Amino acid sequence: MFIAVIVGLVFFLVTAGGVVLALYAHKKRKRGPYQWIGIGVAGVFALLFLFVPFSIHTVDTGEVAVVKHLGKATLVRTPGTYFDFWMTEEYATYDAKVQNLEMDANTYSKDAQTMDIAMVVQYSIKQEKALSIAEQYGTLQALGNRIASVAEATTKSTLSAYSAMEIIENRANISVEVESEVKSVIDDTFFVNIEKVVLTNIDFSDAFEQTVEDKMIAEQEKLKAEYEKETALVKAEQELEVAKLQAQARIAEAEGDAEARLVIAQAEANAIKAKSVEIARALGFKILETPVFEEDGTGNSIQTGIEYEIDFTGQTDERVALIADYLKYIAYLEAWDGKLPDTLVASEGGSFILPFPGGTSGDTETVPTP
Repeated sequence: MFIAVIVGLVFFLVTAGGVVLALYAHKKRKRGPYQWIGIGVAGVFALLFLFVPFSIHTVDTGEVAVVKHLGKATLVRTPGTYFDFWMTEEYATYDAKVQNLEMDANTYSKDAQTMDIAMVVQYSIKQEKALSIAEQYGTLQALGNRIASVAEATTKSTLSAYSAMEIIENRANISVEVESEVKSVIDDTFFVNIEKVVLTNIDFSDAFEQTVEDKMIAEQEKLKAEYEKETALVKAEQELEVAKLQAQARIAEAEGDAEARLVIAQAEANAIKAKSVEIARALGFKILETPVFEEDGTGNSIQTGIEYEIDFTGQTDERVALIADYLKYIAYLEAWDGKLPDTLVASEGGSFILPFPGGTSGDTETVPTP
């Protein structure tokens, strides 16, 4: 278009110049060559101005043109500049860029719920099929109207196979299915490429949406109750586990105390036994010594100690009782607090009152003085 304007402007100026030259020559009464040159130039460029600029056609990027010769579509022009005589050739230009076709419709679901849907179909014409589009549809608007009606009918048919709840729950998947169905229906016979089909909105009736909302609230309350129940069970299990661990700890503590008492008792028994052996040895009793052996883990036995035993063979009860008396005397000394005891005088001599081990205040025992 810009080239045609420039060429037309040049031709117009040259024509105007020829006319001015012819008028100037006529005014000066010089009807010689200047006047005829001016008339000839003006005439030639006037004809060029009428035919050339209007025959220059430009097809812009993103467009495609169909050339009609005396009304009949004959060829396709892609982006560029062309010269076609304007009195016999006509250009019908089509937008070859992606078109957005927005649609609104009302339809029904499988369970007879009404829906207001909004959708967008994006398509672009096949440039090599522009001649067929011109012959069958004429204009791009007529083609768009045809695509809209087919896409709407296909979408309604696809949605009618699902219930309202299925559409709500699986909207993304259903939108993909709608796109696939529309693409399969709008095939090569429409001379376009379907770029995208999108369900931009689906509105149900207010009553149905309120029902769905109430259902969702009920489900949320149910999930909340189940969660609280599970939380309570977990808490109860945790408390039970803690109680079990505490009980096990108390049992272990009791067992430990029992083992400790057993060890103490064994130690005390061993100490008493050792004292008994020493006292018996001091009183002249025979002490039997028996070696104690244990395995070292390699199959060999090693001596780990000596077991002592008092030999009471041939001893009288009085002699044996002396060992017990000496043990009591040692116990008296261990329990004595260091205070001098009271003295009792009997007919046979003096007696000391010593505290009795483990007894209460006032419990005494009389030990004859030697």
